[in-house]
Formats: sequence, C-alpha cells, structure tokens
Amino acid sequence: MTPVDPIQSADLEAYVDDQLDAGRRIAVEAYLSEHPEIAARVMADLAIKGELRLALAEGHQRHGRPDTREAARRLQSALARGRLFRSLQRLAATVALIAVGWGLSHQLGPLTVSEVVASVPPPAFVEEALRAHGTAMLRETMPSQKETPQYDPAEIRSATAIVMPEIPKDWKVSDVQVFPSAFGPSVEMAITRDADIRLSLFAVRPGSFAVMPVAIAREGDVQASYWQIGEVAYALVSHAEDAVNLKGEAERLARSLY
Repeated sequence: MTPVDPIQSADLEAYVDDQLDAGRRIAVEAYLSEHPEIAARVMADLAIKGELRLALAEGHQRHGRPDTREAARRLQSALARGRLFRSLQRLAATVALIAVGWGLSHQLGPLTVSEVVASVPPPAFVEEALRAHGTAMLRETMPSQKETPQYDPAEIRSATAIVMPEIPKDWKVSDVQVFPSAFGPSVEMAITRDADIRLSLFAVRPGSFAVMPVAIAREGDVQASYWQIGEVAYALVSHAEDAVNLKGEAERLARSLY
C-alpha cells in the first residue's frame, strides 16, 4: 500500500536524523520495508552517523590525532547540511574508523582475527516467537479457545504497523492473534502445511532498524527461522521434526516482502 503522501528523499534524511514525528516515521518504515535497496542505503547512513558520533564522542577523543578528529568534524557538518554527495558519506565512515582504529592500535597493538568465532545468540524477539508458538499450540488443545482464521493483512498493518509476508496458497491459516510482547503488539499466526504440519509465523517491531537475512535458532524440540526487514522482525517456528526445510520456507516468505 502506497502512502497518501509519497515518501521523498527529504523524509529519508529526516528519518536518519530522527526528526520525524511518530506517524511519518511509521510511514517511512513501511516504505523501506517494501524497498530493500533504499532500506540498505538508509542503514548505511545510520551506521555512518553512529560511527561519526563514536569518533567525536568525548570518551573517544583521546584515541585519535587532532587533525583526524578535525576532519571528522568538518565532514559531519557537511553531512548535516544536507549530505549532498554520497561519496562524502563513505569518506566520513572511513575517517571515523581511522580515528578509532588508530587509537586502538596504539593501545592494543595490531588488530587480529581470532581463529575461533563464537556463535552470536539470537535476538530477543526469537524468544518471544518461541513463547508465542507454545501458546498457539496450547490454544489448539482447548476447545473453549475459539480459533480466528480470518486474516486481513491490511487491517494488521493499519493497527500495528506490521507488514505481513504473503502466505503460500497451499498453506492454511488456522488462527491469527495479536499478542502483547516486550516490544509492543505482535502478530502470531498458526498455520497448517501438508495437512498435518503445524507452523507459527510471528511478527513484531523489535524497536531497532536492521536488514537481517534468515538465520536459525533452536530451543529443545522447537526450531525457529528468523529474519528482519527494516523495523519489523519475523520468525517461522515449528517442531524440529517438521523443520526439514524451515529455513527455505522462511526465505520464501522473506522474498514476498520485497
């Protein structure tokens, strides 16, 4: 759905500078969820802004040479006036990294890459998705808990600002619920595939902007394939014995959002 007031480049710049009101910010985030290439550029802008802030912070000023820090300040001012040239953005990121890296190399010696890379724990929203899946499975065993198979993605988006992926035609939606979570309203959808395989699709706005490819997490006999596009994160959850192609199915859902 295209916003009534189209998203302009000025809106994207104001989004990066955190100068939008809540309503316009939601509109920009919905737009970014439908335009991954633009979302990636906005992500780069946000990263550059964070790197410049790190390089110029009082606690990090002692880590760089004065001329390097002054160059970073000048570049930051140029970006604040409108970021007329994206090449300056790339150069600003380089200057910020040099300022931090120069100081670290003097304190810690040359940076090296460890031979052992620790696995990164899944985001907190994955735990919420596993909990919601358990609740959905419990509801199925309780005749008093009526299922709500009516699914209106436009209504969900309007009420929660969550864009749902396109559900394959051979999947049957048996229940849709809006659950509370640590991050605000979330959507939990119970799905039946191949007549007897139960899946749960969980979606929530975790409070951070990211473009995260599909990854896998497992807890006990339950497996989740999760990803994030813009401000919305998703998880496809199933029992491990039914999760033969869970990652591929999650990637299929993720592609439908582009």
